[in-house]
Amino acid sequence: MTAILRKAGDRGVAEHGWLSSRHTFSFGHYDDPRHRGFSDLLVINDDRVAPGMGFGQHPHRDMEIFSYVLDGALEHRDTLGNGSVIRPGDVQMISAGRGIAHSEFNHSRSDEVHFLQIWIVPEVRGIAPQYQQQHFDAASKRGRLRVILSPDGREGSLKLHQDAVVHAGLFADDETASLAIAAGRVVYVHVARGSVQVNGVALQAGDGLKLIDAGAVNISDGQDAEVLVFDLRPETRH
Repeated sequence: MTAILRKAGDRGVAEHGWLSSRHTFSFGHYDDPRHRGFSDLLVINDDRVAPGMGFGQHPHRDMEIFSYVLDGALEHRDTLGNGSVIRPGDVQMISAGRGIAHSEFNHSRSDEVHFLQIWIVPEVRGIAPQYQQQHFDAASKRGRLRVILSPDGREGSLKLHQDAVVHAGLFADDETASLAIAAGRVVYVHVARGSVQVNGVALQAGDGLKLIDAGAVNISDGQDAEVLVFDLRPETRH
């Protein structure tokens, strides 16, 4: 097994006053040739947005984009006519396909919103744009890795247009989980909050871990940890 640690403090930084963002992979003005995605996982942006502020309407094409709210509330509107508020436990999924424009704002006038925006390269281009949103309660993620995105919508997950499966889990104290990984697949683990051990590697909030030829993802020693696990195709160039 090969394990490659990506420390939170080594991520790209963007400070815009209303937005404080950390980029796991190259994004915007942050370009690092060593970190331009991993397999079909292209972007993990860890965003904190000031009250009442946000991203005005802007377009996307041919990208699978999902938002995972950690604290606060995120208000969404798009050119398909969707409008919603995304809160902790909600997963919002946009399949941009042949074109969609959307805006994302902090719904609160008093509290910061903290969320992850994640991009995955789609398997096919030019599909009709789609919007999905679903709540996954804490109990369904407590001490286990719950499927939240998959190509076939398994176990009540949202559908992703790529050969990738995304799991989310909450871990504390003696809670453990093990996820089998098929031969030839690669894994990216992102710690959204807290601390945890993954395959014996200690990770803190914001850390990421690439796993190659792992066979399994083993999670233990969580301290108020929230974890996302990406089961991906072998690394490819786009």
